[in-house]
Amino acid sequence: MRIEKIQQLLQESGKDAIIFKNRENKKYFGSLGGSGIYLVVTPSSQVQFFDGRYRQEIKDLTNGFENFEVPQGSYLPKIFEWLQQQGIKQLAIEPNGLSIQEYRAFSEEFAVEIWSHQLQEIRAIKSAEEIQLIRNACALTDEIFAELVPEIKIGMPENELGALIHYLSLKKGASAMAFEPIVASGPRSALPHGRPTERAFEQGDFITIDFGIVLNDYQSDMTRTVMLGKADNELQTIYQVVKEAQQAASDFIREGVTGQEVDAVARKIITEAGYGDYFSHGLGHGIGMGGDVPILNPKSQMVLKENMVMSVEPGIYLPGVGGVRIEDDVVIQNGVGVALNHTTKELVSVGECYV
Repeated sequence: MRIEKIQQLLQESGKDAIIFKNRENKKYFGSLGGSGIYLVVTPSSQVQFFDGRYRQEIKDLTNGFENFEVPQGSYLPKIFEWLQQQGIKQLAIEPNGLSIQEYRAFSEEFAVEIWSHQLQEIRAIKSAEEIQLIRNACALTDEIFAELVPEIKIGMPENELGALIHYLSLKKGASAMAFEPIVASGPRSALPHGRPTERAFEQGDFITIDFGIVLNDYQSDMTRTVMLGKADNELQTIYQVVKEAQQAASDFIREGVTGQEVDAVARKIITEAGYGDYFSHGLGHGIGMGGDVPILNPKSQMVLKENMVMSVEPGIYLPGVGGVRIEDDVVIQNGVGVALNHTTKELVSVGECYV
């Protein structure tokens, strides 16, 4: 049980309890993700404090917890009262759940320590069930992308393609988008996070499409760049550089290397091709429920381990010209990296006139 991992960590560290408010962490440990829910875990108990909005969901969707309903807006006094009744003095909290005001309130009553890497490490190693759920999300993402490609036409606005990504994702069973999709075309494809605009696709555009879905609480994240008709030769050149860098980094992933070392493989290829200054972000991040590690970037000393899942997404972005990013999600199994996306990484030419 996941909750037992955190209870064991509490025992080993001498902490009396940990408070969870972060949505993804609550869901990971079997609680609900709603904003009006606080999860308190001690070495021997797990307690949900919630307001009346969640009364039925708590009953229907969670089990194994003690449950305390409190008036909306009065969570902390009730939690403090319960903690004090249990004789709790040493408290752990997340770095990204409670507000500063809440942190100060807890700090006035208890000895508080922020747990960051402790929680990251627990969540980073995925179970077989989690890996299958991520694999399912990636398979559905491949399927959605395959239906998108024939719809791309000259004259189609970026935001229409963005809307189609939303529509197909939800129609095919996703519960939500993992993040707001990126659709960036022509010179705008040089924007790593270019959200869809009213710009209409033109002959010769490169179009970067980056989206992920949420399926059974687990996320996918995939990027492909396609060509509308025939594009500028330099864009086609950088496409091949990014493709080579992405594949080499994916092939290098294995148990025992660091995030920095994986990033360096892709960055070396891009730099040697003369585009090092135009790869302006880290190579990748963890994949799971959201907010996962490992991080792949020039400073990451995290050692990769069996059953970690991460994105691999190098890019080259030429201002005023355009850009390319290619991304797969990769899991470490039997010591080596295995790509979970199966959409082709060859340069695909799409598009006819928009009607």
